[in-house]
Amino acid sequence: MTERVDLLLRPRWLIRVEPDCTPLAGHALAVRNGRIVAVVPADEARERFVADRVEDLPEHVLMPGMVNAHCHAAMNLLRGLGDDLALMDWLNQAIWPAEGRHVSADFVRDGTTLAAAEMLRGGITTFNDMYFFPEAAATAVDRTGIRALLGVVVIEFASAYASGPDDYLGKGLAARDSWKDHPRITFAIAPHAPYTVSDESFERVRNLADELDLTVHLHVHETRHEVEVSLAEHGERPLARLARLGLMSSNLLAVHSVHLNPGEIEAMARHGVRVAHCPSSNMKLASGAAPIAPLLDAGVTVGLGTDGAASNNRLDLFMEMREAALLAKLSSLDATALGAHQALTMATLGGARAIGLDHEIGSLTVGKWADLCAVDFDSVDLAPCFDPVSHLVYVAGREHVSHVWVGGRLVARERRLVDVEDGELMAISALWQNRIEQQAH
Repeated sequence: MTERVDLLLRPRWLIRVEPDCTPLAGHALAVRNGRIVAVVPADEARERFVADRVEDLPEHVLMPGMVNAHCHAAMNLLRGLGDDLALMDWLNQAIWPAEGRHVSADFVRDGTTLAAAEMLRGGITTFNDMYFFPEAAATAVDRTGIRALLGVVVIEFASAYASGPDDYLGKGLAARDSWKDHPRITFAIAPHAPYTVSDESFERVRNLADELDLTVHLHVHETRHEVEVSLAEHGERPLARLARLGLMSSNLLAVHSVHLNPGEIEAMARHGVRVAHCPSSNMKLASGAAPIAPLLDAGVTVGLGTDGAASNNRLDLFMEMREAALLAKLSSLDATALGAHQALTMATLGGARAIGLDHEIGSLTVGKWADLCAVDFDSVDLAPCFDPVSHLVYVAGREHVSHVWVGGRLVARERRLVDVEDGELMAISALWQNRIEQQAH
């Protein structure tokens, strides 16, 4: 008796990630109603399934779509603005002034559209966002076919979006209510950073996160300067302040987490705090090298993030995998630190765990959404291949991504989006470049 499925994929190698990253040769994956229904040997699949569509991928790796655990998507429109500056100089001299002039609902919709296109073309199927006008970001997510966790931003100062913390929370939660039934959009609470959020606002964030069971998405311990300011103003390091305010919990996603001492690592592990590691951004802003090997050894969940295109300057998790692995080896002087299998897990299931969606995405597991990425190894640049996982981390790039599915639906093929034409994307980019350049002079 055969079963009807919507899609049957037959790659050369299939990497489930869960329970491990061992490549499976000669296997097939079946999809029905957007979810994975089987991962079985190809011969069994031929006998068991009748598919509406069969896709043979003879020289490809099929893997879970990658999860970008930290991003400011709309900042794609500020790519390359204020390069080669330290974090606070970059924010004060370049980014915050530009945002003050340009950020609007249209800016966020268009910037997020460009970011979603870049991510999907590179095999990223889910991103965790922190930015203004989340309802405009949701419109771009809906149109492009990507999956997203959108942040309800909290910050003390006013912007074009909101007048203060109460206004940010009110508007953000209203956007959450408006999009609550969308299958690819969920929300988190996203206080910007300890140096831009008051104790009172953090207490409101904690209460809401506990009440609504939401991830708290927060930059923390990104720079030495941040830690020094916290000691001067509060008499304690940022994580100690968060612990005092009741925010050190399994709801907390601590982005960057660069400047940690052993006691802080132990406390993060004990409380179930999750980490988003952004190696390229940390290096470019000279923030430092996060202690990823000690965090993993302590049992802390770590996902990979790109940060925004203004501080990276690309949304490319293939690059982040490679740089995370190399940086861990360099900073620990241990060539065995953060191997290829760990790096691939961080880019997929680790990211899903970090943002609280591992029950739905992040691995090729029956019952999860069929968020998938196929990487074409039929290239002299990738030959010979002795270990597909090693190649994904150390050799392949986003240019080798051939197919991307979200919820079983093809959203990108051969680096072109299904739903948005390249010409429209280039026109959006040109429009905003002209506006930003004109107002800069």
